Amino acid sequence: MTSNILADALAAGTLVLDGGLSNQLGAAGHDLSDELWSARLLADRPEAIAEAHLAYFEAGADVAITSSYQATFEGFAKRGIKHDRAAELIAGSVELAVDAAVEAGRRGIERPLYVAASVGPYGAMLADGSEYRGRYGLSVAELEAFHRPRLEVLDLVGPDVLAFETIPDTVEAEALLRAVRGLRVPAWLSYSIAGDRTRAGQPLEEAFALAADADEIIAVGVNCCAPEDVDGAVEIAARVTGKPVVVYPNSGETWDAGARAWTGRSTFTAEQVEGWRASGARLIGGCCRVGPEAIASIARTLTAAP
Repeated sequence: MTSNILADALAAGTLVLDGGLSNQLGAAGHDLSDELWSARLLADRPEAIAEAHLAYFEAGADVAITSSYQATFEGFAKRGIKHDRAAELIAGSVELAVDAAVEAGRRGIERPLYVAASVGPYGAMLADGSEYRGRYGLSVAELEAFHRPRLEVLDLVGPDVLAFETIPDTVEAEALLRAVRGLRVPAWLSYSIAGDRTRAGQPLEEAFALAADADEIIAVGVNCCAPEDVDGAVEIAARVTGKPVVVYPNSGETWDAGARAWTGRSTFTAEQVEGWRASGARLIGGCCRVGPEAIASIARTLTAAP
């Protein structure tokens, strides 16, 4: 895969992202209670991950986000998985998504399909809910050192884009912007937000401005947030950076890190995507608790809209 194909596609129109990978894996009966979350299945049940990606492609997604969100060398080491094997598993997350795209083609899907390699925040490795708070007490340099080895592995296997996602604060964003320099594969930068601020409380204008002049970043936006917070964020991201905007909110339910369960009700509707696209969104999908049925609705909405 070459690094400019997705950027060209975004310049030409809007693409549909997939939904929550854990949502689909859980619906298929897989236990995700482990600290590695869906990354555990990279070692235990890789075929299940490929099947989940395929379900989203068949639902209408153009882009699959890999299962590497919590796949880190440190996280695997806690489970006794050595460095070389961890690198194989991280790289394998991209290969599984590519395999799903190939299988989708065999099943008659003719549109271009893309793979985004997920790069979750430092807090995702901690598995204690801190990914929704940020401010880990680490410096930009320390966070860069954490992220760079995984980025190098993903860069070598060649996804279409690196998905810096659910980033809770500007300190980690700065680290990722430094860590991606010199790699072949571009990235998008997506914050997790509350209202008009990052989860750590920084104004979104400030957060998005960090990426405005970064050539490595082909899109900016938000994910893993409430659907009602997306509208304002899209407008700010487009205005501040001039880049295509990526949005994939949660269903509207709330994650209880202590209970490891979702609470509340869904407020996500596919019709909201029309306004997001009008404001500059070019990559639109769903995150936690958004499954293939919702992605199919998004795809139909975007296809039907003028």
